[in-house]
Amino acid sequence: MIRFIKILVFVSCLVPLGLLAWRFFGAHPSDMSTWGAGLGANPVEALEHKTGDWTLRFLLITLSITPLRKLLRVPVLIKFRRMFGLFAFFYGCLHFSTYVWVDKFFNLHEILADVVKRKYITVGFTAFVLLIPLAVTSTTGWIRRLGGKRWQALHRLIYVSAIAGVIHYLWLVKADIHEPLEYGAVLAALLAYRVVVWLRPSSAMRSRAVAPMRGKVAIE
Repeated sequence: MIRFIKILVFVSCLVPLGLLAWRFFGAHPSDMSTWGAGLGANPVEALEHKTGDWTLRFLLITLSITPLRKLLRVPVLIKFRRMFGLFAFFYGCLHFSTYVWVDKFFNLHEILADVVKRKYITVGFTAFVLLIPLAVTSTTGWIRRLGGKRWQALHRLIYVSAIAGVIHYLWLVKADIHEPLEYGAVLAALLAYRVVVWLRPSSAMRSRAVAPMRGKVAIE
């Protein structure tokens, strides 16, 4: 059953790519003159934005798996976290490739100039680079090599990447910041949940430490 659901989820994660391809190539992919017409006046920019949106969405979906698993008490959700994380990296690669290949035609001088001069590209590039080690070390073999604690510490970079992604989007749009703020609100809620979970054991430990002292005082 889980295997069937995984296949269904995998196919569903490819739907955004399929829709983008359909809108880009249209009903007549052999006719190059029609390519990009379905994406508006600036199809390259539309591709960059759409792939960037889905990168950020899959990052947030990945980060929401653990809270949902615990709050809804559905432990099986953990089996899908790696898949969502890898799809975030996949759409991030498409986003990056569209910029480097389709937009800049591998012009290294222009790319470096953008990275230096445009802060939203600098932050976006940082967000993408941080995803690379996470994708590489996503396998069970790497968990064994690094050890559980080091692996978990490394994969906390996903929070930094998601924050950088939201900032990248916010600085990119400049005027209409409604959508990036929505992503930021979701990310803030997920980060707040993590902070609460992180602080709770400390509070419990302090309570256990204070309890014997109170008992000792009462006895004395």
